[in-house]
Amino acid sequence: MVGEPAIDLNADLGEEGPADAEILGVVSSASVACGFHAGGPRLMRDTCAEAVGREVRVGAHPSYPDREGFGRRDVDRDPISLAADIAYQVGALREVAASVGAAVSFIKMHGALYNRAAWDRNVAGAVLDAAAGIGLPLLVLANSDLQGWAEEGGVACFAEAFADRVYTPDGALLPRSEAGSVIEDPEVAAAQAVRIATTGTAVATGGRVVQVRADSICIHGDSARALETARAVRGALTRAGVDIRAFV
Repeated sequence: MVGEPAIDLNADLGEEGPADAEILGVVSSASVACGFHAGGPRLMRDTCAEAVGREVRVGAHPSYPDREGFGRRDVDRDPISLAADIAYQVGALREVAASVGAAVSFIKMHGALYNRAAWDRNVAGAVLDAAAGIGLPLLVLANSDLQGWAEEGGVACFAEAFADRVYTPDGALLPRSEAGSVIEDPEVAAAQAVRIATTGTAVATGGRVVQVRADSICIHGDSARALETARAVRGALTRAGVDIRAFV
């Protein structure tokens, strides 16, 4: 039907989560860990091979060098080193993906790097330089400064929202250090996904409605109920008449 809403459904995978293969049967794109926070060559290969079989788009999911902290700790890196870190990780995934017939279609930062790049001009500059040099679009937090800086700099980017994270009244994500920042109930996550896809809004802490216009909705693949959440989200979107398709 002309005019029906559409959204990409993505998951962060290759992080040794509990149900990656099954989640790949639900989503339309996958951000694959590149070894700096989780995963490694064999897991990258297996995840990309499964994605090819499921006709799921593959994206690179680079992070700070922080396996011990799962990439969720802030790391001070000078811009040149950070851009090199990103290029190295994306390059590694590209080669591994190519070995199983997959192509890397986009880049999405992970964890602390994702959050800091959203608002820190210096970190964002390194991310944008890396993406421009690599020649792939970025998947970035909707409403972030990074989204605006990418558009100003002519770097292709797409906006991402989250089914399983809580928003603050300014449109940011409630930090994981705060209680209740992760939505554990699959049905609550599904309801949030439908609202984002159909109205471009989410209910933030305190009950405020915030604008969250997105091209893709993420489900975290490392959570204990990731598969249940992914299925609930996809089912709810389908029932709401939302077409699920890759954004690139």
